[in-house]
Amino acid sequence: MANSVKHGLDLLLINPGGKEKVYQNLSNTLMAKEPPIWCGMIATFIRNHGFSVAILDANVLDMPVIEVARQVETMRPLLTVVVVYGQNPSASTMVMPAAIALSQEIKANLPDFSLLLLGGHVAALPQQSLQESGADFVCDGEGPYTVLDLLHTLQASLRPSLSKVRGLVYRHEGVTLRNRSAPLVTDLDGEMGGMAMDLLPMDRYRAHNWHCFDHLDQRQPYGSIYTSLGCPFHCHFCCIQAPFKPGQKEMGLSDKANTYRTWSAESVVRQIDILVQQYGVKNIKFADELFVIKKSHVEAICNLLLQRKYDLNIWAYARVDRGSQELFDKMKQVGINWVCLGIESGSKRVRDDVAKGFQEDDLVQAMDSIRNKAGIYVLGNYLFGLPEDDHASMQETLDLAMELNCEFANFYCAMSYPGSQLYDRAHKMGLRLPESWSGYSQHAFDTLPLPTDHISGVEVLRFRDQAFTTYFTSDRYLAMIESTFGPTVRQHVLEMASQPLPRQYLQEEDHGIPG
Repeated sequence: MANSVKHGLDLLLINPGGKEKVYQNLSNTLMAKEPPIWCGMIATFIRNHGFSVAILDANVLDMPVIEVARQVETMRPLLTVVVVYGQNPSASTMVMPAAIALSQEIKANLPDFSLLLLGGHVAALPQQSLQESGADFVCDGEGPYTVLDLLHTLQASLRPSLSKVRGLVYRHEGVTLRNRSAPLVTDLDGEMGGMAMDLLPMDRYRAHNWHCFDHLDQRQPYGSIYTSLGCPFHCHFCCIQAPFKPGQKEMGLSDKANTYRTWSAESVVRQIDILVQQYGVKNIKFADELFVIKKSHVEAICNLLLQRKYDLNIWAYARVDRGSQELFDKMKQVGINWVCLGIESGSKRVRDDVAKGFQEDDLVQAMDSIRNKAGIYVLGNYLFGLPEDDHASMQETLDLAMELNCEFANFYCAMSYPGSQLYDRAHKMGLRLPESWSGYSQHAFDTLPLPTDHISGVEVLRFRDQAFTTYFTSDRYLAMIESTFGPTVRQHVLEMASQPLPRQYLQEEDHGIPG
């Protein structure tokens, strides 16, 4: 790494593109275009320490990698960071093909520019990410302190000593070195008190189609914020803990420690004030892995929002076994119109095997409280292909989804995302995995789910795609949609369900090509 560049900016954060490869034709109209929250939060963190920062959202701007590299050359940052976080933990892996292509383009054309990769996938596989990307550095943790340390080091010397940059993985004389890890950011209000929205093209972001079933023609503008970081749970199929584990270790905590941290209600609502008052945003996502965990946190945010009397359309994640009627009623009052529940499987045997513990009574009570009494729409998340799944248990899951008849449903396949226990298990067992990182996307052409103990990944994928069509074309679901949202939304759902997703491995199987 050289430092011969005359710099015009301290830090450039890049959100890579590649949504067409990840979502195929769904990227045109149905999928959301979400603000890159981690770019925005790291920008705030670094600006609070006196550095100049810019963000380039190549994803929402539909910029090819060669144009992004030209922008880097024009802006001449001391440090360029490609942020590989995505909008949920699993999305980080899907972003890797675009991040790798971008990194290679930058280093091929701008070898003297310092380049760092960070994000959930990168933290899970730091050495491999360093090798694949050709970047100068990668980060093995959540990122902010590593970026700050590296900026100080690069600024201080033409021949920087990298050994004290916490959380840094890099090459030195042909050897890959890994420094001590950086701690987690604990003072969220003080150090990372909100997203740097002024650095983003806020008018370009768009909500999910289902999020706006009440107003399909008003999906823009759109905002997305965190009210908390981390998660107190350790489900085997989830990779959310990957960027937090090194920080836990550095802070003397165990791998199973609670990484959950919150912003104050005042800080959260200040972010919403900015979204509403400066950018005219109505549609908002609370991107927390689980928003409804800590009752006092949710209540405090709702109480402040009640004073604002904003007209909001918010969605957030919750667990089946958390929340109360009083809390859900208050959430609805402030415009939390959608709650996403991780139902995952209709089989208790399958759920228990991956530490997804809830009882059937919990689900019945949650649906009654959220949907029937509070009047909040429910988005049900279902997962096919967990280790104990077979055709019968997957049918149990589909039957449960049809019975619950939520206003929307996500049907996913189990994937061994890097950083999850399923990934470690798959490697130990030598299971067949996707040939590229794009294959970890649920909607990509080369999607390849994890095989279960009983059936192949291709069988899981075929079941998932058939389940999607079965659900969204069922008479009962369509009748509910029409009575709730009107005939226009019913027709929209039918058009959505009619869009096929070409699948490489299903096509190969149909043509008798051995896997």
